[in-house]
Amino acid sequence: MDSESNLLQDSSTPSSSPPPPPSSSSGFDRDRHVMFLEMMYQLLPFQYQTQEINHLTLAYFVISGLHLLGAVDRVDKDKIANWVLSFQAIPSNKAEKTNGEFYGFCGSRSSQFPPDENGDLIHNGSHLASTYCALAILKVIGYDFSNINSESIAISMRNLQQSDGSFVPIHVGAEADLRFVYCAAAICYMLENWSGMDRQKTKTYILNCQSYDGGFGLTPGSESHGGGTYCAIASLRLMGFIEDDLLFRDNPSSIINVPLLLEWCLQKQAANGGFQGRPNKPADTCYAFWIGSTLRILGGLDFINKKALKTFLLTCQSKYGGFSKFPLDFPDLYHSYYGFTAFSLLEEPNINSLFVELGITDASAWGI
Repeated sequence: MDSESNLLQDSSTPSSSPPPPPSSSSGFDRDRHVMFLEMMYQLLPFQYQTQEINHLTLAYFVISGLHLLGAVDRVDKDKIANWVLSFQAIPSNKAEKTNGEFYGFCGSRSSQFPPDENGDLIHNGSHLASTYCALAILKVIGYDFSNINSESIAISMRNLQQSDGSFVPIHVGAEADLRFVYCAAAICYMLENWSGMDRQKTKTYILNCQSYDGGFGLTPGSESHGGGTYCAIASLRLMGFIEDDLLFRDNPSSIINVPLLLEWCLQKQAANGGFQGRPNKPADTCYAFWIGSTLRILGGLDFINKKALKTFLLTCQSKYGGFSKFPLDFPDLYHSYYGFTAFSLLEEPNINSLFVELGITDASAWGI
């Protein structure tokens, strides 16, 4: 999958945008979704030009989406593996692993700079989110992780952890919040190497993000948020601090307020059946995954109105494949992927089961 012919090559810009596509509400249309992802694999529409910096993330949505739909055989796994690995930043010597930089994966060619004449990276654009996406793709296609320079990723990732236990995504500095805590936890879990973080510090930071209403904000003291709540609970689960199905354990973990969290999650299901990320916000396709997965980990997914959620999601399904954020909007890769994962949570036939903590299929997570 070279960047000139796949997932980046753009169609010409039209003079005006076409009208929004009609939705299809008759049922989950797997075949059209596979066609949609295959189209995105071959040629991205011009609207994605501004997302070139997130090239690996877009590839993750396509490749993992095809695997969810049981169609990952439509792509060349060897070519994908070589393409993904080409984004990894490799330190030129052992000492560089502790020089303050992070040696993970860059998100795109535009964030990747060539080394100097001595082989040293002058500008290292490695990013936690891109590294998570790169490793997830490699998991999905069944790549042998023993061939990855995992030690340089894990050791250098400590350079991104802050004194309060949070993580910044890149060594030159950026915001620190639960999104990057989750990326760090997922990376360590996939590499089976936890030397990249101080887990106790990270646990403390996560617990400080639980708000008075039971949800988790992206930072301590901030408003509870569906995405932040997922990042908190999935991270704690990946790090081994909580068990799954907490609601049905004889001695459930007490490090989080489970009843209050359950109530907050259930209150996020809106009147139209979808889930909102925060109070008084419209329901949005992606929160069916963020909050639905949190409920799956807690053991509370059966408490939601699944029929109403499915009905809402189908109003966001495009007749041409993919899902939109809101009903009757244009489909996009981000909301399409989380639409697929939501239907997996709902146990839709012909969709592979989901390892919710990593956001990929069970088969990918366990190397089946």
